[in-house]
Amino acid sequence: MDKTLLKGLRVLETLAASPQPMGVTTLSRALDLTKSNAHRTLQTLVAAGYARSNPETATYECTLKLFEVASAVVSRLDVRQIADPYLQQLAHATHESIHLSVLDGLDVIYLNKIESPQPVRAYSAIGGRAPAHCVASGKALLAWQSDDMLATLPDDLAQWTPHTLDTLEALLADLAETRRRGFSINCGEWRDSVGGAAAPVFDAHGLPVAALGISGPLERLSLGTLHQHGPVVIRTARELSRALGYRGDAYPDSAAA
Repeated sequence: MDKTLLKGLRVLETLAASPQPMGVTTLSRALDLTKSNAHRTLQTLVAAGYARSNPETATYECTLKLFEVASAVVSRLDVRQIADPYLQQLAHATHESIHLSVLDGLDVIYLNKIESPQPVRAYSAIGGRAPAHCVASGKALLAWQSDDMLATLPDDLAQWTPHTLDTLEALLADLAETRRRGFSINCGEWRDSVGGAAAPVFDAHGLPVAALGISGPLERLSLGTLHQHGPVVIRTARELSRALGYRGDAYPDSAAA
């Protein structure tokens, strides 16, 4: 192990986490380093462009180079590739069909799926579409869209079953409830006999980039059962979001991992 490199990374991480610039004395105490050691490490970071010094206050802070490096990593994150173990985890916990979905206009597209081991299951296909306003994954994504985006939705929505939320007023009320509890619910709103629950997945910028959810026949996934599965759906979506760099607080505390 390269102890010098490790020491430099610890100094960089401490500077990045500090709400204000740090002096050599404060930093050396925080990391249990000698002042000379801390000063030498800081000078190396300055020379490399990761930190800058303020001669008037004798303090140091990170530069935007750290952000540039992190942004390059974040831009390469592929939600579908990273999501696979989390889909497996949710499948193991619920024994239902698992979907990873993204929003495309007013539809959702299924990026990935794990079939339920149960003999009776909900039908869907990778690459398939569903109307966002009446499936759990779609409502999970719509719930965290901007007001401007939601304003583009029509007042009258297509009705697929007697349970479809076919007015914008009803949908907005449902989305508000989704944000409150952290997950959405569909009880026969697109297919009479199919229900599901889903939670949003956020990227490092706090944007809802996907939804992770479960689906199955309503004879097995009653409203009560969907509420029981809700916390594990949220926890799994939160873990996936963290893997994508999300550090926000959109998920309710009651479903903390």
